Amino acid sequence: MSGILEGKNILITGVLMESSIAFHAAKVAQEQGANVILTAFPRPTLTERIAKKLPKPAKVIELDVTNQEHLDRLEGLVRDELGSLDGVVHSIGFAPQDALGGNFLNTPFESVATAMHVSAFSLKSLTMACRPLMSEGGSIVGLTFDAQFAWPQYDWMGPAKAALEATSRYLARDLGAEGLRCNLISAGPLGSMAAKSIPGFSDLAAVWDTRSPMKWDMTDPEPAGRGIVALLSDFFPKTTGEIIHVDGGVHMIGA
Repeated sequence: MSGILEGKNILITGVLMESSIAFHAAKVAQEQGANVILTAFPRPTLTERIAKKLPKPAKVIELDVTNQEHLDRLEGLVRDELGSLDGVVHSIGFAPQDALGGNFLNTPFESVATAMHVSAFSLKSLTMACRPLMSEGGSIVGLTFDAQFAWPQYDWMGPAKAALEATSRYLARDLGAEGLRCNLISAGPLGSMAAKSIPGFSDLAAVWDTRSPMKWDMTDPEPAGRGIVALLSDFFPKTTGEIIHVDGGVHMIGA
């Protein structure tokens, strides 16, 4: 029995550790028949080491999504490796330390601008860089952390995720005629490298201990990875501009 991504070519960003959601998306994608290519920054060698733990080999391309030269060369590098793309996973987010951890009122604009560029605008940049490779249509999937709410310690990453969610909707609007779908997975808190960089992250994660209808395991990124793979597949052919929650149900629970 073939997998739901059999024969599809998928580019995945953000594989930093085995605990990364992106790693589990790559793992499940390969198990479901996809050919996977990875991008990495700032340490491609680290991603190359982690990639060896995937079921199949995966080439790693260095890509700084804030560097236009990197974006301009991406199409050629991917075309040489895979020929074309059927899907792209955006798992990129960053905010300087002074934009997190309770410093919201004192964060300088320069740090806010960095968070917005890397975490939100990059979805548009990456999509446009990959667009020529998806002439037959395809699926773009990003990762958010529910931006409807003001979370403890999350500070300027909250507005950055809100911008990411809006960016996804506008990409869905403008690229739908080309058969390109753009959706997001809103995952619950996980013990990834990105999460560990947030001061006081445990305060944020503690919300799930009391409010999640389903037991939430911060050490298990695979449910989010499976959600990504589902959106990459042909099982959501007319779904775009959507946010799918993989958070144990916390998003729908009141106070």
